[in-house]
Amino acid sequence: MSSLPVCVSRVPIFAGLTPVEQREVHDVARPRRLPDGETVYVEGDRVASLLVVNSGRLRLTRSSPDGGEHLLRVLDAGDFIGVESFLTGATPGHTATAMGATVLCEFRHADLQPLLDAHPGVGVAMLATLATQLSRTEERLTAQTLAPVERRLVGYLLDLPAQPHADGLLIELPLSKKDIASYLGTTPESLSRSLRALADAGIVESRGKRELLVRDAAALDDLVR
Repeated sequence: MSSLPVCVSRVPIFAGLTPVEQREVHDVARPRRLPDGETVYVEGDRVASLLVVNSGRLRLTRSSPDGGEHLLRVLDAGDFIGVESFLTGATPGHTATAMGATVLCEFRHADLQPLLDAHPGVGVAMLATLATQLSRTEERLTAQTLAPVERRLVGYLLDLPAQPHADGLLIELPLSKKDIASYLGTTPESLSRSLRALADAGIVESRGKRELLVRDAAALDDLVR
């Protein structure tokens, strides 16, 4: 697969390697193509590979006590999973599913170990990545527990890339409103009420299902201060 080196060049844990060393990593990668909706693994499965998104997306979900699912994270090209399983042998506490046609680069743990023996810096980078992910998860869980829905929504919107527009800033929502609600730990109804409140205040304006115009960026930013 000609685009396979993307799986190495975009991944922070391999960033400290020389081009020759990155080629060594690339040579042990195996392409894995997934159709929309295919499950990569489920909660509690034994995972024996580091998986990097080369194209497409993955959604990570966790079962909720009421039988539903809670969206934890969406992985885009260059994102990866499986570090914790490799370092500790832990089984994942989430299910990974393809969002649209997706291509993964699979690095089997048995192939990664010799690379880490030769390049210890990769292992250090893995630990740093794992620590960062745990910190972000803790911050988000704290926000979901303590912050009102509107504040969670505003924080989410501020983290999204925005394009300059004649009337403000245009944000393309990467997820459906149902998935955004799940990610923020709320219901679609509560999310809709918060969006309406922001619209009524003249701060945002809905532009279809997946676009939001921020008319007053300063006011939006003030809501999380």
